[in-house]
Amino acid sequence: MPIRTASARWQGNLTEGSGTVRTGKGGLSGNYSFKSRFEEGEGTNPEELIGAAHAGCFSMALSKQLADAGAQETAVETTAKVHFDKTDAGMTVTRIDLETVGQVPGIDQAEFTKLAEAAKENCPISRLLSPGAQITLNARLA
Repeated sequence: MPIRTASARWQGNLTEGSGTVRTGKGGLSGNYSFKSRFEEGEGTNPEELIGAAHAGCFSMALSKQLADAGAQETAVETTAKVHFDKTDAGMTVTRIDLETVGQVPGIDQAEFTKLAEAAKENCPISRLLSPGAQITLNARLA
């Protein structure tokens, strides 16, 4: 497998500085700042990027689970809500709430939930994050 690359550049001090993040090969590019990370300012932040990575990885893992079960989904849409909290150790990603909606004809809610839970356990980003952060899942059919 190829090695994936992303980069960041920060200029200035913590509260007044600003930065940019980029993913490899023309993927994502965005600005970030103290305000976009710790307040409600414009731009992105590392926690949103983790959420995007987790939502993307989970959606692909769920698609594989569905295909392996013989289901033909028309769409899977996932949102990851990343909780960034102050702990005794400092600012920490403490929890990620995955919310997914699937358009999957011919499958019932119980089977969809079972397959979504398996996807959560097998998604590489879930496995990376779960030792340090609680991961919850709300999976429903459209």
